[in-house]
Amino acid sequence: MQVDFYHLTVTPLARALPQIAEKVVASGARLLIVSGDAEQRTAIDRLLWSYTPDSFLPHAQIGACDDTVQLVLIAGDVNAANRARHIALIDGLWRDEALDFDRAFHFFDEEAIRAARGAWKGLGEREGVERRYWKQNDAGRWEQAA
Repeated sequence: MQVDFYHLTVTPLARALPQIAEKVVASGARLLIVSGDAEQRTAIDRLLWSYTPDSFLPHAQIGACDDTVQLVLIAGDVNAANRARHIALIDGLWRDEALDFDRAFHFFDEEAIRAARGAWKGLGEREGVERRYWKQNDAGRWEQAA
């Protein structure tokens, strides 16, 4: 199980998440996007339709249509109704249920740094969990720092 920690310092979630989602879908996998914040889920839903003029990333919010056929599903909790094996936690909160997936993307900003550090430390003590920490350089490019 792999957990990628993405510390949002330069690039906002609105730019980072679509890139990750595109890569997951391009690999033939499915993604579950989780946020406990209903407004954030609505904003991400809108964003994934329009983040670039030529973008098309099929997705839906949970319960909006047939969840089982969605390549990308947005939910308020860890409910992989689309049978996703990848999960993106976008509200800064780590959830241990993410360990049931093959890969987790944990996005957090400065407000959630303390909790992210706690999650990083706790996951380091778990067998079978590979952690990677991604930070942004001055140019906004992601670099693996740990």
